[in-house]
Amino acid sequence: MAKKKNLKENDFIDMYVEYVLEHNENPDSVYSFAEENNFKEEDFFKYFSNFEAIEQSILESFFEQTISLLENSDDYLTYDSRNKLLSFYFTFFELLSANRSYVTYALKNKVSLKFLKPLKELKNIFANYIDTLEIETIDFKQKHLEDIQMKSLKEGAWIQLIVTIKFWLDDTSSEFEKTDIFIEKCINTSFDLISVQPIKSIIDLGKFLYKEKMMK
Repeated sequence: MAKKKNLKENDFIDMYVEYVLEHNENPDSVYSFAEENNFKEEDFFKYFSNFEAIEQSILESFFEQTISLLENSDDYLTYDSRNKLLSFYFTFFELLSANRSYVTYALKNKVSLKFLKPLKELKNIFANYIDTLEIETIDFKQKHLEDIQMKSLKEGAWIQLIVTIKFWLDDTSSEFEKTDIFIEKCINTSFDLISVQPIKSIIDLGKFLYKEKMMK
């Protein structure tokens, strides 16, 4: 049988996702993956160096789809930074939920460093997105202090996203409604901290997390 030709990046992604959902594991090798799907091994390497690279690309594509959907919304363009970030979270996690079986597989090593590997490229583009929000911060009037502040802000935003992903992975509520609550409380708390208005939101978030812990 003649090998498949003119395959594009998305073709390999679709075949890879189908494989891991059917087998609950990665292919043994790129060679075996190529043989099973009837394409030339060299065609795979035009786009990806290994399966880890394809996993990073898939999660990055969820981010890009999220941004595309948001930028096509007239309402989103009028939002302040807080509501833009909330919109990002709700849209991003809606896409993750639509692909939960694959995402759960890709991020199944939740308590090890392996959890972070598929998210490597996502971290970089998410940091760039935080830059575009132009979140209002303290004006120190000293560039090096403002640079430190922005670096801390982006690192904190990334940690918040990681924590939310882990919460979503463990969420068993209907339509992941508890994740939606968690998102809203976390984002509001973060912005209140920046605005030096933290107490009410921190207590509210603390009560929610305490209730979750007690129920489990």
